[in-house]
Amino acid sequence: MNQLKNLLLLIVSVGLLNSCYSFTGSSLTDEKTVQINEFPNNSALVNPTLSQQFSTDIQNRFLQRTTLKGTKSNPDILIEGEITDYTISPTTITSTTQQTSAGTIQESQNKLTITVKVRYENKLHPELNFDKNFSDEAVFNTSLSQDQIETSQVKIATDRIINKIFNDIVANW
Repeated sequence: MNQLKNLLLLIVSVGLLNSCYSFTGSSLTDEKTVQINEFPNNSALVNPTLSQQFSTDIQNRFLQRTTLKGTKSNPDILIEGEITDYTISPTTITSTTQQTSAGTIQESQNKLTITVKVRYENKLHPELNFDKNFSDEAVFNTSLSQDQIETSQVKIATDRIINKIFNDIVANW
């Protein structure tokens, strides 16, 4: 009898919790359409493919992971911005050494930093609007070529930035 009472209490508690909280975590409830404009690369150091790749990746994230439909006119949500910083700077000389025919070489690392300014406009809930900078970095060995940096490290940094943007807009934490 006690087990039946506990089970009934558990079912009622879960039902009450479920009615109080949405487990989807999405703050997008009434919004149906989104327009994501291209993010031009206005940084001093220009990666020629960054603007197009970032714009495509952020559009895909919102269209694939939400119920929003893309539109070019009168959207419920407008996301736009620009890439404001793309820098590669030295960070550390590691204690790792490499033996070569020329002698011992100490390895070092560089850091790629990307910053994106985002303007988010929600026409149905204007209190959620924001203008905000999102930044991330990827640390890599100096032995990587420019092509390797642009294919692997840029992807790491931009994926993290897109995650931050997506979470700020969609997640209701």
